[in-house]
Amino acid sequence: MTPTHSGVALHAANRRGVLAMTGAMASFIVNDCMVKYVSQSLPATQLIFLRGLMSIALLLAVAHALGATRRQSDGNGGLRQLVKGPVLLRSGFDAVATLIYLASLFHLQLGIATAINMATPLFMTLFAISFWGEQVGRGRWLAIAIGFAGVLLVVQPQAEGFNAWTLLCLMGTLFHAARDLSTRRIGHNVPSILITLSTAVAVTLLAGLLGVAQDWLRPSLAQLGLLAAASVFLSIGYFLLIQSMRAGEMSVIAPFRYTGLLFALAMGWMIWGDVPNAIAWAGIALLAGAGLYMLHSERARTQAALEAAQD
Repeated sequence: MTPTHSGVALHAANRRGVLAMTGAMASFIVNDCMVKYVSQSLPATQLIFLRGLMSIALLLAVAHALGATRRQSDGNGGLRQLVKGPVLLRSGFDAVATLIYLASLFHLQLGIATAINMATPLFMTLFAISFWGEQVGRGRWLAIAIGFAGVLLVVQPQAEGFNAWTLLCLMGTLFHAARDLSTRRIGHNVPSILITLSTAVAVTLLAGLLGVAQDWLRPSLAQLGLLAAASVFLSIGYFLLIQSMRAGEMSVIAPFRYTGLLFALAMGWMIWGDVPNAIAWAGIALLAGAGLYMLHSERARTQAALEAAQD
């Protein structure tokens, strides 16, 4: 392949990745809106459990259609990959993160919860430094500090009138970062659709266990319809996110994760009339700026490593 053809192919891959990432973020926010709306009349664990059952049914059908559920000739593969250690670890992190995030989402503005969740890349960097001994320069340390300053401005901790749900949302972000880092330990032989299915199973089981001691309500057809639609958007979001991760340059595609914040702010305003205050807007700007700088520095570091390897 000539350099020109290679450049054209990379541009096309980047475009597909950007569209997939943007579509994933939009799907996730639509899902969040639906479950947040249903949470006004249905207990959280119950709606998460019902949505999970619907997601499992959908993902099982897709996985079977793709051949991911079939056992290979050597006896490996198939659904038994769901119980492998790395897959279970990631599913556990994701289940806890999902329940914590949704529990806080039901009590926060959609835009605020989404903004706090955008701190995930900052926590991933801190985990990489703490557990993997990754070396970072002053610029990235400064970006981490600015990002956390943005988190504080969004959370706005204060002795009087402090909303503890923002702290819970921040805890969910920690688990999201642990989930994303644990994904690296899963071999490429495990299909992405099965990883997604394992997450759906873990979330559903955990929600069911937590909801055993609660009184369950009979959902209406309208509530079931919204949860069914939410499960579809959630599954589409996971699929598109995986597609975006496998297309083009991540340094080009990853920044479009922040489109989710724009979708959340817009839908939060249209549905609930939520508008962040001036301090929260400043925090959102710091968070986005720090995250974009981290992605830019990662791209520069990767290019420098490639150039050094070619010399």
